[in-house]
Amino acid sequence: MDNHQGWRLRKFLSGATLTGTAALLGLKSKSAAAEPPLETTRIRIHDAPITCFAPAFIADELLKAEGFTEVEYVKTPLAEGPNQALAEGQVDIIQNDTAAHLISLDSGAPIVLLGGIHTGCWELFGNGNVRTLRDLKGKTVAAPEKSSRQAFVA
Repeated sequence: MDNHQGWRLRKFLSGATLTGTAALLGLKSKSAAAEPPLETTRIRIHDAPITCFAPAFIADELLKAEGFTEVEYVKTPLAEGPNQALAEGQVDIIQNDTAAHLISLDSGAPIVLLGGIHTGCWELFGNGNVRTLRDLKGKTVAAPEKSSRQAFVA
């Protein structure tokens, strides 16, 4: 992690910590207090043990501060993927990369996108013969079929 990424993470975590502490103390922001109550108070979030999805794990108290009374984390097999769980109605909201969303949309999945993640955190590992992506031309690369990882490598 470079210094700029570390600074952004510290800034995000300090803001999230202050907001989370306010939520734990029962303090509401002026904007939240002025809004009408939520139409639904239950939300199901995809639960995957992946570092990139860390923001979802601190969302519990923040969502409760916004009026959600039931925040549920739903574990789904990683092979099925968060997009499949979303399309099948097992979860209400997920985080995933843009390529995975586009693959789901192309297959007709009934999902709505707000934005993507993984804009630059993919890392490709190779042996000593691979120094650049061009070195992979004509080679076989291991990636799950029809996955965003396959799309990124392609």
